[in-house]
Amino acid sequence: MAVENWISDRITQLVEFRRDLHRNPELLYDLPRTAARVAQALREAGVDEVHEGIGRTGVVAVIRGHSNRSGRTIGLRSDMDALPITEETGAEWASEVPGKMHACGHDGHTAMLLGAAIGLAQSRNFDGTVVLIFQPAEEGGAGARAMIEDGLFRRFPVDEVYGMHNRPALPVGEFTIAPGPIMGSVDMFDIQITGVGGHAARPELTVDPMPVMAALIQGLQTLVARNLDPVDSAVVSVTRVQAGDAYNVIPQTLALAGTVRTLREEVRDMIEARMGEMVQGIAAAYGATARLDYGRHYPVTVNHDAHTEYAAQAAESVAGAGRVHRDMPQTLGGEDFSFMLNEVPGAMINIGNGDSAGLHHPAYDFNDDAIAWGVSYWTALVRSRLPLQE
Repeated sequence: MAVENWISDRITQLVEFRRDLHRNPELLYDLPRTAARVAQALREAGVDEVHEGIGRTGVVAVIRGHSNRSGRTIGLRSDMDALPITEETGAEWASEVPGKMHACGHDGHTAMLLGAAIGLAQSRNFDGTVVLIFQPAEEGGAGARAMIEDGLFRRFPVDEVYGMHNRPALPVGEFTIAPGPIMGSVDMFDIQITGVGGHAARPELTVDPMPVMAALIQGLQTLVARNLDPVDSAVVSVTRVQAGDAYNVIPQTLALAGTVRTLREEVRDMIEARMGEMVQGIAAAYGATARLDYGRHYPVTVNHDAHTEYAAQAAESVAGAGRVHRDMPQTLGGEDFSFMLNEVPGAMINIGNGDSAGLHHPAYDFNDDAIAWGVSYWTALVRSRLPLQE
């Protein structure tokens, strides 16, 4: 393992920092303690600039290398927010905040990027500038978009941007990556069906929204099964139904909600259009009316080809060629790093978290053994993309 002595010397500090964040999880944009701890640690690391409050609670640090003959800048991004889940790890450092926990490893992501900041600020053994991006609200709040809209890449222009996420079941010390679409778009829909309510014993005097709901849920499954090329991927899931509150009353209105995931924007367009037609058509067939509210949240996460290879080579310099996999399976889970990749070329890599519970599970915990590997990867990536000039 290509770990420099300084990482070994700092690993206890980074583990304690990670566990402190784990004990004190914060959600979405409400990250006053987390952001303050990150900013303080960056200043103590000796970075050149620390900027707070970008995208509400995002933190950006700037580190300049020994030289800047290349004039190039790369961005490294971590997410900081936790999830509204009650922890069941039983760890000594378990969440002390009821109903909140770091169930996706963002505490570990933050610790790894902080470790890179410490090493890069200490060594300065690169030519150019590094921008470290600590982002809020990845878990459904589109914090990446908020930071971009707040001027992230105007104030801190970068030539390339890279992200890293932990992956349960992948052994610690291994990495996986692939070019092209790697994670799905994330869309949410709400459907309201309106009929005519009345007594459950006199259905002929009503327009019952229940059969409309049943037909619509069945019909929505054909959006993938009968409208999509079988070699493409998409998911349409109805996850919530709300209607009525009495045994003997046919309700007047009914609400459905759910999510759509795709790996191509053309498929995304098709599903939204066909869903709108289906909602109106099925409701009309039953004598009811319906309204669809379709929200596009995260775009497809697409790794740029060349930058995927740059990231893989940097990982290989740390872990060895046999421990870096270039065939990472696609997933329809979402990631708002997609907004950054739509603005700037780059790539996201996954780092092994070992034999842990799955992401977003109450028994999940980030594996502290992965920290040194992640810090090593970040620093190797900077040196390879911003090599010192002879």
